[in-house]
Amino acid sequence: MNFVESLRIALKALGANKVRSALTMLGVIIGVAAVILLVAIGTGVQQEITGSIEGLGSNLLFAFPGNFRGGPGGGGSGGGPGVAIRKQFTLDDAQLVQRRLGSEAIVVPVVQAAGVLKAGNRTVRSTIAAANEQGDEVFNATYVYGRHYNRSEYATGARVLMLGATPARELFPGQNPVGRDVTVNGERFVVIGVLSERGGSLSGDQDNQVYMPATTAQRLLGTRAISSIIAKANDADRIDLVKARIEQTLRPRFEDEFTVFTQEQTLGILSSLLGTLTVMLAGIAGISLLVGGIGIMNIMLVSVSERTREIGIRKAVGARTHDIMSQFVIEAVALSVVGGMVGVGLGWAGSAVLARWVPTQVTWWAVALAFFFSAAVGVFFGVYPAWKASRLDPIVALRYE
Repeated sequence: MNFVESLRIALKALGANKVRSALTMLGVIIGVAAVILLVAIGTGVQQEITGSIEGLGSNLLFAFPGNFRGGPGGGGSGGGPGVAIRKQFTLDDAQLVQRRLGSEAIVVPVVQAAGVLKAGNRTVRSTIAAANEQGDEVFNATYVYGRHYNRSEYATGARVLMLGATPARELFPGQNPVGRDVTVNGERFVVIGVLSERGGSLSGDQDNQVYMPATTAQRLLGTRAISSIIAKANDADRIDLVKARIEQTLRPRFEDEFTVFTQEQTLGILSSLLGTLTVMLAGIAGISLLVGGIGIMNIMLVSVSERTREIGIRKAVGARTHDIMSQFVIEAVALSVVGGMVGVGLGWAGSAVLARWVPTQVTWWAVALAFFFSAAVGVFFGVYPAWKASRLDPIVALRYE
């Protein structure tokens, strides 16, 4: 028998049990689609966040309280998981850094915390992101309505704020909220601006944030601490010098209990973390492919048992061990390959649908990996049933009931 004849017989055998074949392929279909979907989500999120950070420019530096070994973080008062924060940054530290840097950079103190916004009978959970009057210069803010708070409002801790795109849309759908009142954690504020959509960043979803003066946020939260200090060097070629001066300024008070990252370092760490997460997601989804392969092996073993007499007849009329084995291997591979093709289609379609809610990016390597892994699963789990079928004694097989 040649390959074409073996393929024809294998496909005919699979077609004789359509429902069983479809159910057998289901595990492979789900596994391939899951790999493509999860990798697409991981890659899409990675590209959106890194793109947003790159859009801020290559001359940013981030200073965090705490000695970070695995990368920058940020919580309500700085720091991150596993990092003990013994001393917090304050506005005085940010002002000292600004005085030492002079015209070399713009320095912005940042306060972050959770907040609950209310306007009328509408409520939104958001993130408070507070800075000084130069925050819009550092973060390249653009406005749909209104303006940024000014130096006087920052100095006096005025109860003014700008809304991100998400709270503006949910609290004031189809309206211009400038001049309207909003309560934040129970205190009344006046909206002076609405920012355009910005997407994700190192600090999270920038669209679901409310922006106010850092002095106002400190009074609202009852704290003197700030989460981080961000500096924007005026000359990207002097970024290392600016970093060294920030470290020299903070070291007398904090010793080694602080960390300064450049934009390049931040992107490298973030890309590494998100890349690792994407690979982990693909690995978890790949487990379902192994489960699908076990299902193929089980069904092929059942098929061998059901077709014992057929195998005996074929061997009696001259079929070689190789012919019997190739037929069953081809059946197993056909199940996995067809299942892989359907899974690729579903994964691609699912990524397009999910793109409405989360960023997705289908990559060629994820599609190729999922498809060829599914084919390899068919070969691997089809060999044993095929070998078992090829080793049947024709006399015993002919007498099988």
